Formats: sequence, C-alpha cells, structure tokens
Amino acid sequence: MARDVYKGFNFLVEIDGITQAGFQECGGLDSTVAMIEYREGTDRPNHTRKLAGLTSFSAISLKRGITDSDELYQWHMNTVNGASPDRRNGSIVLLDETGAEKIRWNFTQAWASKWTGPAFNATSNSVAIESLEIMHEDLQRA
Repeated sequence: MARDVYKGFNFLVEIDGITQAGFQECGGLDSTVAMIEYREGTDRPNHTRKLAGLTSFSAISLKRGITDSDELYQWHMNTVNGASPDRRNGSIVLLDETGAEKIRWNFTQAWASKWTGPAFNATSNSVAIESLEIMHEDLQRA
C-alpha cells in the first residue's frame, strides 16, 4: 500500500513559555548511540564485540526571520546571565497540508546554547535571519 509522504516545510515549534514559533528551518533531530569495543580473553583472537554505549543528541538548530519579539534572545540571555541554564521542554510538530498535526518530536531539559543575529548586506534584498541552537537531554518521536 503506497502512502503519501509529508512535506518538510509545514512545521511549528513549541517551547515552554515562548508563544511565537514560526521558523524557516529546523535541524538536528537525531540521536546517536556510541559504540564500545570490548574483548574478552576467550573471544576469537582477532575479533571484538560491539556494545551499545551512551546515547547523545545533536543540538536542535532553528532559523527564522528576525522580528520585534526578543523572547528567544531573552531565553538565551537567561542562561548567559544565570548560574545555570534556563531549561525548558518543547516540541517540533510536523503538520500535513490541512494544518493537522501528524508527527511530534518532544525534547526535554533544553536550554538555548547559542543565539546568532542576522548578517547585514546593503546590496542584498534578503530577509534578516536569526538562529538559535538548543541543547537538550532527550528527544522522543510521539
């Protein structure tokens, strides 16, 4: 049975306490399980076992046209100015063409690790883009 695939342009971002969340680009929805090589004396002479190690998650990267709202910048600055990161939970939500939610990736214990302001060029007519990198401790597809 053939199934239609979802398009990657129709998504939204939800972050605890931050209401606006229209983004041009989102990346970093991945996880990696480290491999540990292990060998016992009774193993075959030139072979090692491959064991699962710690799981790590890439930073979620978000890009959008800069607006008057500074909520994302202030979230980052809470971490810059504080003794510990301002941790929040959030979701990346994939929508179908009707705007209905289809897939959700929930991230937890996240904090804004890097904010980048726009680059300006007087000879360009492109939109001024800001970006945000979010570190998190878990990512689950729901």
